Amino acid sequence: MQQSTQHIQGGQSRTPQSGVTTLMVVGFMGVFMMILGMLTSYVFEQAKYGRALYGREQALHIAESGLEYYRWFLSHNPGNLTNGTGLAGPYTYTLNDPEGGALGTASLTVTGATQCGQLQWIDITSRGVSNLNPSYPRTLYARYMHPSVATFSYLLNSSVWAGADRNITGPYFSNGGIRMDGTNNSNVSSAVSTWYCDIDYNCDPTQSTAPGVLGSGSGSALWQYPVASVDFGAISANFANLKTYASSNGGLYFAKASGSVSSRGYHFIFNSDGTVTVKRVSATTAVPSYSDQDGWVLSEYSIIKTETLVGTYTIPASCSLIFVEDRAWVEGTVKGKVTLVAATPSDASTAPTIYIPNNITYATNDGTTGLTLMAEDSVLIPLNSPDTMTIRGIFVAQGGHFGRNFYIYDPDYGSYSVSSTWSSYVVQSQLTTQGSVVSNLRTGTSWDCGSGTCSGYQTRVDAYDQLQATSPPPFTPGSTTDYKFVLWREE
Repeated sequence: MQQSTQHIQGGQSRTPQSGVTTLMVVGFMGVFMMILGMLTSYVFEQAKYGRALYGREQALHIAESGLEYYRWFLSHNPGNLTNGTGLAGPYTYTLNDPEGGALGTASLTVTGATQCGQLQWIDITSRGVSNLNPSYPRTLYARYMHPSVATFSYLLNSSVWAGADRNITGPYFSNGGIRMDGTNNSNVSSAVSTWYCDIDYNCDPTQSTAPGVLGSGSGSALWQYPVASVDFGAISANFANLKTYASSNGGLYFAKASGSVSSRGYHFIFNSDGTVTVKRVSATTAVPSYSDQDGWVLSEYSIIKTETLVGTYTIPASCSLIFVEDRAWVEGTVKGKVTLVAATPSDASTAPTIYIPNNITYATNDGTTGLTLMAEDSVLIPLNSPDTMTIRGIFVAQGGHFGRNFYIYDPDYGSYSVSSTWSSYVVQSQLTTQGSVVSNLRTGTSWDCGSGTCSGYQTRVDAYDQLQATSPPPFTPGSTTDYKFVLWREE
């Protein structure tokens, strides 16, 4: 059979295997180019994503720089909400890099909360935009104010003993020493390194150089001493100004009632509809009591005997301040943010006390309701208080103490004993305090006679109200004279 052979130009021959090889090379090159294209696209996308992340992070820092700028501005121009322009915002702040020029801009919106025409706090919103990538702005919000005393469960200016029955939630602070036998879930802080702890504070034997915080409480890991002290004089309320705000700027003002000091005052009953019913106290019942502040007082006029209706008032939303130049009894269900002050700024010879004869509760639990009681002297729970009692609020005893004085029923005590009419009130079951206690002098709502509670409440539960810490009732004292950001969040 004749063999045939194909010839190509140049004398070379092509076999079937060479064609397959060419196809494989072309195929592999195609796959390689596809993979290379995908990798290149991925690298570019990642670079784009990285630039976006960087621009977004830069926008956050630009927004923060806007907040810091306005804090600086307010420190030099207190209360100025218009960036010095006198015009409505928003206001633009440019952040510059000394070496690279403008990095971006922050758009600032500034608003203030006022009560009785007085600024309470300032809210600042800062929207940061990076020049690197304007498509990813970031917005921050901050509240600028004096940190409130409501950030504490207890803020005290004297040494104190927290008994074993105490269950304390929230920061607990004293400028003096602390004997902590109760439980705590937050910091317990004393401003002293050592103090004199004797039997009155459950130290037996006496410790002349007791550590700042000591006791049998289970939360010792959270005890701190010494820490910076709190200047009670600096945070004290200006009662003369508060009187002016209430009497002239739209609040509620009640002048000194008629009659002797021992039998007069006002009874305020808060109602869940946002009103307050006011009665004039015309007579009181005297009972003997003891306190560290006053010693034995054979006639404590803290129990209302007779009273007459003054009226029911709507608490003004624009000036939710009640000022009374006399003693005050307070109870009821509060709606909205309200502050009640009992003081006599024009009469240095008297300093009124606020009494809490019954429960104080809130109409809402979402932070829109709050009560601050400020007394020039003390804030006290009288003898005829409920067996199981709940009080909510921020209680400030500027010159005196917060507590329930010592009462006893024992005929052998003679005139120091309450009558049989009141004997069932001497020892009560449980007191729950939700909010903050600020007291210049030593507090106490339970008295131990060596074998357990012999006067006051046998069980006490204390919890601070976190919702009031950054949005307190008007004119609630600050825990420091410095302004700070008390809220900071991204929106």
